[in-house]
Amino acid sequence: MYIFSIFMIYNCAKIRKPNEKSFLSIRFIRNINTFAGCNSKIVSCMIRMSVNRILPFLLLLVLFTSCNRKYKIEGSSSVTSLDGKMLFLKTLRDGQWVNVDSAEVIHGHFKMKGRADSVMMVTLYMDHEGIMPLVLEDGKIVVSISNTQLIAKGTPLNDKLYEFIDKRNSLEVKIEELERKEARMVLDGANLDDVHGQLAKEGEALVKEMNDYVRQFIVDNFENVLGPSVFMMMCSTLPYPVMTPQIEDIMRTAPLSFKENTLVKDFLTKAKENMQLIEEQKRMKQNASVGGQK
Repeated sequence: MYIFSIFMIYNCAKIRKPNEKSFLSIRFIRNINTFAGCNSKIVSCMIRMSVNRILPFLLLLVLFTSCNRKYKIEGSSSVTSLDGKMLFLKTLRDGQWVNVDSAEVIHGHFKMKGRADSVMMVTLYMDHEGIMPLVLEDGKIVVSISNTQLIAKGTPLNDKLYEFIDKRNSLEVKIEELERKEARMVLDGANLDDVHGQLAKEGEALVKEMNDYVRQFIVDNFENVLGPSVFMMMCSTLPYPVMTPQIEDIMRTAPLSFKENTLVKDFLTKAKENMQLIEEQKRMKQNASVGGQK
């Protein structure tokens, strides 16, 4: 089965221009201003009373809205080996995977539901194996699992996430296809050097397109859970935490909320430490080289 884990790898109102027939004349407006100035203490008192009366209702409204934010996951699977298995939703907290919800796959179907007090990134697990990423948010999330495809849709961020994954995977397939294309061109009698030159240009263009697409997706989602999650997915492809030109470019425009994300902050700290070690090793080699020449 194709396995993908995101961590191993979130009124316009028309302004009418004043005219001669305006309901409020200039004189009337002046009278209002004069009245307001003479009665500022009364107005201030009235405002305080209004706030004191309205505030409890606002708090109740926020609480009511929060309680009504619920997620519902309806999943289907054509993978027979999943039947009878328990699936778990897990999220990463303080470096540990924590269970959020679970369900048993019965006759190719499973369901989960609960409160979505806050939007969070989760991974669907079977035992200790990550299957696919999901955004746990208010609404109905439809999950489909097969041997060839994983899809989650139905809510805004999940739709956006899987549109991204689909586009990125298609670019990766095009890059992998270049090797087979090279073999076909050589078998057809094309000059090997010409083939290498042509495919090298095509490969560079595809890699740039994919890197630009990933970068722009992260930038567009700085302020929700998708930005940090896809950033960490990108960083997980590196052999160890290190600052690359692409990462430095992203961080130049990143807001504080993105930089303060726990996973992002931890990666950046380790990457900067590793960069210092690399620089120290370079200096030591240079000094040793100079000393050997003497």
